Amino acid sequence: MRRGILSTAAAGVLLAGGLTACSSDTGTDSGDTPTPKIGVILPDSASSDRWETADRRFLQEAFDAAGVQATIQNAQGDKAQFQTLADQMITDGATVLMIVNLDSGTGKAVLDKAKQQGVATIDYDRLTLGGSAEYYVSFDNEAVGQLQGEGLVKCLTDAGVEEPTIATLNGSETDNNATLFKNGYDGVLDPLYESGEYVKGPDRWVPDWDGAQAATLFEQMLTQTGGEIDGVLAANDTLGNAAISVLKRNQLNGQVPVTGQDATPQGLQNILAGDQCMTVYKAIKAEAQAAADLAVALANGERKEVAQTVTDPETNREVPSVLLTPQAIYKENVADVVNDGYVTAEELCTDEFAELCAEAGIS
Repeated sequence: MRRGILSTAAAGVLLAGGLTACSSDTGTDSGDTPTPKIGVILPDSASSDRWETADRRFLQEAFDAAGVQATIQNAQGDKAQFQTLADQMITDGATVLMIVNLDSGTGKAVLDKAKQQGVATIDYDRLTLGGSAEYYVSFDNEAVGQLQGEGLVKCLTDAGVEEPTIATLNGSETDNNATLFKNGYDGVLDPLYESGEYVKGPDRWVPDWDGAQAATLFEQMLTQTGGEIDGVLAANDTLGNAAISVLKRNQLNGQVPVTGQDATPQGLQNILAGDQCMTVYKAIKAEAQAAADLAVALANGERKEVAQTVTDPETNREVPSVLLTPQAIYKENVADVVNDGYVTAEELCTDEFAELCAEAGIS
């Protein structure tokens, strides 16, 4: 994969600068040009809170600001519903379709059908392998995994743990992002396993990023190792919280570093409480704005140049891409996520977390 890394600010400047010709008035005086319509399909609301609490909100705000019609629907993990939503959006006159695929097979079928009907397409957050989207907008997902691997090493080193046994809860095997995350953290951890500094423990993929299945798998891991797990590489906050719930039942929470991703309120609360060592924050507002800018341009018949490409490993097609930069979050910089407007102090600092927030400089 050929990847350049854009800062959040740089991506915003690149796209904003390229789209200044777009008007918030989507019609014309003659009425000859139809109003652009954009359809967005989100994957679910179970794998992470972000899809409903962040992506939907920021995408809608961006479309409203641009003055375009947009329909944002959630497939709720149902592949048949995903295809039905796409068909309905195209039937209703969508000129651009933006998707977060549930898997590449379903995503490819939707993208190909849209292309056949002259509808422009964007892969949002997840690349559809073998797909035909005009653009891909996401984060540098191998860098996300690298931050997770480095974060786990930092937390174990800070705790003075020697020769730790690591359990790994990967995301869904059908999600290309989960593969990229794993590439990133395996790149950090594999050399430590090979040198004997770390011990590689159970390593499992979690179907559909499902927290309940993750808890069951982690319970099995703990039994399999006789409770000898010293660190957990969890691919997102949902999986991390599943592991923490099992650790709590075994009175091990706070003693075993756990990673995460998405900087969800629950993940951040777990960090403040000392049960999770870190998460990875991805500035979803910037990602949504970048994708919305491209969608609005396509809806207005414009094609914008972007600075990066990602190689589709199935077709070797170079997909024009915007990849933003993720940030590692530890207890000492949880406030960064609040200050960026991703979560509010009110939703984070509830009840027993109020004092912890104050200690972390969040008010």
